[in-house]
Amino acid sequence: MPRNTDLNAVSRQWEMLKLLPTKPPGITSREIKEQLCKSGYKITKRTVERDLQELSRPFPILCNDRGKPYGWYWIPGTGADLPAITLAEALSLMLVEEQLKPLLPQAILTSLQSHFKQAQAKLKTLGQDNAAAQWKNKVRNVLPTLPMLPPNINNEVLDTVQQALLYDLQIDVEYQAIYNDKPTNLTLNPLAMVQRGPITYLVATAFNYQDIRLYALHRVFSAEANAHPVNLPDNFDLDEYISNGALQFGEGNLKLKARINTELGNYLQESALSKDQIMNSDGEGYLLNATVSDSWQLRWWILSQGPGIKVLEPTHLREEIVESMKEALATYQQDELHE
Repeated sequence: MPRNTDLNAVSRQWEMLKLLPTKPPGITSREIKEQLCKSGYKITKRTVERDLQELSRPFPILCNDRGKPYGWYWIPGTGADLPAITLAEALSLMLVEEQLKPLLPQAILTSLQSHFKQAQAKLKTLGQDNAAAQWKNKVRNVLPTLPMLPPNINNEVLDTVQQALLYDLQIDVEYQAIYNDKPTNLTLNPLAMVQRGPITYLVATAFNYQDIRLYALHRVFSAEANAHPVNLPDNFDLDEYISNGALQFGEGNLKLKARINTELGNYLQESALSKDQIMNSDGEGYLLNATVSDSWQLRWWILSQGPGIKVLEPTHLREEIVESMKEALATYQQDELHE
């Protein structure tokens, strides 16, 4: 079994070969050394020069020694398409693997499995000898919400939906909405897939209707593509659809005016609700003005702040929040009466 130091040397030299350009004047040993150091390899310029000399025997690489500094490059006409991946590629693949899984077509995801395994093996090989290889153990992406486990999605359903979305075909599905006791049969026109926290949604229209809706994939019990092309709504744009608040489960915007306490105000000064947010201090807190999405997500956020926020305008939103708080208080008071 090769020693870990030997494996590190092979990895380093492989990355070195991938740095070489395909034509003169080439890249200097000093530039290669700097690139490798940025990737976490502990190496000297002298070691780079020795490696290049050794690599020039089995590989078609040359040193442009017509003028200093000398540059190394692949001989014109020879391929530099090496099968191995670089440390940067390995690290990137490992970091994005979980985010890619719900959104990539199954066929493409399957074809990437060998690359994921190769990336994992490369980082494991480099071990403690390369600081950059440890980066994946030092970073995490944590959502600023209560952590929830993702629901299970039927793999066959996911594959069918992705293929239909890829080729612009309609799908016949058995779908159970969260407010229904039984599933219903629908013909959907897939437009896009969106990951929102732990939930994966299909953006689609139903039958020949033009209104765009969200369908949670874990609530699709069966799916079958048919031969009919999708009925695309006029001027559909995914980014515009999201920016209009659809994934916050609302429609349109409203001008929010509220009084907030100092703690919440300090937080919103760093992470604003909107680009036009204005906050004026009144000595005890802040008066907040911002254009936000008129959505279920907004109401959830306001209620989660408790006494930290008091909605002033618009009136209908203020009344909704007050009513929700009254109902919550009544629930607790009812429990106390039975204790």
